Parts: sequence; C-alpha cells; structure tokens
Amino acid sequence: MGELAGAATAGPRVAFPADEGLRDFGRLFDGAWLWRAYRSRYGEPEISPRRIRLRQLSYVPGKRAVVLCAAEWDPDEFLPPERFTVEIGGGGAPSAFKPQDDPRLPGLSAALSPEGAADLLSRHALMAPARRVIVDTVRYRPGSRAVLRHKVDRVRFYARVMRPARLGRLIGAAAVAEQAGFALPRLAGAWHEGGVAWLSEIPGRNLRDCIRRGEAPDVAPLLDGLVRLWSAPAASGSGRPFDLRAAHRRARRVFRQTLRDDAEGLRALRDATRRLDAFAREWRPTAVAHNDLYDDQMLVMGDGRLALVDFEEAGLGDPLLDVGNFLAHLRWSARFGAAAAARAASEAYRAELRDAALARFGWDARDLDAREAACLFRICTNPIRHLAADWRRTVREGLALAGEVADG
Repeated sequence: MGELAGAATAGPRVAFPADEGLRDFGRLFDGAWLWRAYRSRYGEPEISPRRIRLRQLSYVPGKRAVVLCAAEWDPDEFLPPERFTVEIGGGGAPSAFKPQDDPRLPGLSAALSPEGAADLLSRHALMAPARRVIVDTVRYRPGSRAVLRHKVDRVRFYARVMRPARLGRLIGAAAVAEQAGFALPRLAGAWHEGGVAWLSEIPGRNLRDCIRRGEAPDVAPLLDGLVRLWSAPAASGSGRPFDLRAAHRRARRVFRQTLRDDAEGLRALRDATRRLDAFAREWRPTAVAHNDLYDDQMLVMGDGRLALVDFEEAGLGDPLLDVGNFLAHLRWSARFGAAAAARAASEAYRAELRDAALARFGWDARDLDAREAACLFRICTNPIRHLAADWRRTVREGLALAGEVADG
C-alpha cells in the first residue's frame, strides 16, 4: 500500500535541467513523489495505483511549475484514471489537488458533477429544468481553464470554465467575434461568480482534420470572414490588447532554462532571438483581430460554411499576426506531423493561404514572414508543455525553423 511498484511514471520519462528557484522541480517527474503529494492531501486510498502518467506541464522558470497527472490502476480493478495536479512555487510545500478542487477555478467542481451541472444549467442556461446531464471533460489546464461537454437529452453545450475575472473578457470577445463572417456558437448563459459560460454546440468537421485529409475548403471564405472581423471598429475590442512582446518574453524564458545544458539548442535559440527580439519589442496592435487563430479553432459545417469555436482572445491585435499564426500552425504540422500525406496536405494549404493573403491584401511578404516566425517561436513551447519524450530535438528543430522563416 502507498508506494508505487517501481515508483514509475508511465511512458517515456522526461527530464529537464534543475531549477535553482524551484528546489523540487526535478521531483515533479518522479511518480512516487507525486503520489506522496497526492496522499498528503487526500489520504491513502483503498487501492494504490499501478502507475502515475504525466499529462501536462505549465512552467514559469524560477517561480512556478504545475504538472497534471493521472493515477492509473490495474485493469482488473475496473477503475477510471484519477486526474490530479501537483504545483510547486512560492517557497512553500507542494500543493496537490483534483480538478474539482482547483483553487483558481471555483466553478469547476459544480460543473464537473452531473447533479451540479443540471442545477447550473437550469439556473443559468436552460428555460426548463435539466433533470439529467452527462458531463465529459474535453480539455483541462490546471489553474487556467477547462472545457466540458454538457449533454442534456439531444442538446449539447460546451461549458467553458475559467477564472471568474476572465469571464467578462470572454463575453466581450464573443461580441467582437460576432462581427466576423463565421458561424459562432451561441452564448446560452453564464455563471459569473463561478466563471462558467455555456456555448451551444455547432455540428461540423474539425478544419485541421479536413486539411490533413486533403479535404480543406477554399481559402477565400476564411479570408472573407477575417476581413469583416478586422474591419470592426477598434472601440469594440474587449479587455487588454494582445501583447506579443510579453508572450515572446515568456517563451524565451522557458527556452533559456530548459535548454541551458544543450549547446545545440542554445545556438538555435540565439539565432532565433537575434532575428525576432527586435520585431517583438517593436510590434504594436493595429486593429481588431482574433489573436489566436489556427486550424484547430475552426469547423467546416455541413453547408460548407466555416465556424469559429474559440474566440476568447478576440480584441485589439494585428491582422497579419492572425494569418501568421495560422501559417505557423500549418508549418508545424507539415514539419512534425506523423503521416507523410497529412504533412504534405498541411504544407499545400499553408502555401495556398499565404499566396492568397499576400495577393489580396498587398502585404509585404517579409512582414508576414516575421509574424509567422514569431508565432512558430511560441509554438516551440508545446513539446515542453506536453512532456514529449523527444522535446529537446523538436524544440531545437522548431527554433531553427523559426529562424529560417524569419530570414524569408
């Protein structure tokens, strides 16, 4: 009881350099230590897990690190995995919590429970009481956000759970996004104290999947919809403008720490930052924009229209950065995707979108390349966040790619 057999985490192990500001940083990747942190909060369960699987890392070097884990039992126990988070930072003891106890997402506990979800929907979203709700977790980032699917008979909602202070931004961003030429989920209701908003489900196929299968729609409707968004009055922007400089600085700090003992990686980082630091410092928002646009945020509906399902960052930004971010995600898929056919399809769509945007808007190709490179730079944090076994190689190659794109 208590200790894990072999004290093992599942799957390929990952390792990062020690962080002098976070003395327990290396222990976040030790299954036995993580399980002790869990037990210190929740006590000893009747059955100990077979292993601890690492899911996700959120990391601010020297200040804070958060690992999302899953305790997995022997298959003969017929128990679902138990997700939990361990956080370190601030000089105190490690903190462990389950999603329903996330201290920064006060509405998540009720929204995760079928009974709680039924009560919340009845009070904030549905005209009639919801007697039975099925809850599925779509996405969860500890301390930041969660997306849940709430199914009530044949009606489905996506419940977006966030810090309550951010809910107003989501509602304001929805008003901005309505001015784009895309189908949008309907805001069905909101619970302000808990930081929960319910959006209606839109039927359709994920645009990323369509692109990778070679079934992508023409790029013209995508650009048509964006033009309407970019033409919206700047006064309709919500919250703070997008801050590329801060985002670039955060990514650079992560790379400097995680690659500190990797000479090849540091060379790639120096080359990329030499090309991009000045651009990031000088960049300024110019118009209303989406600010986080890429293929996985959109659906292709049955009638061929495009739907935008994630628009939380809409507000003052940069139209070229919207297209640059879309191109960066396509280039990443073309370089690091698993299947050769999908990589080729992603690259073909990227080239088509880039050529169409340059021809339509008369942009300078170097300006668009700089934005694509800056977005690639930030995407390079994904292998670290997802604890990829080959994160070093992927980050090195990604940073080199960002430098190449910046050079045009």
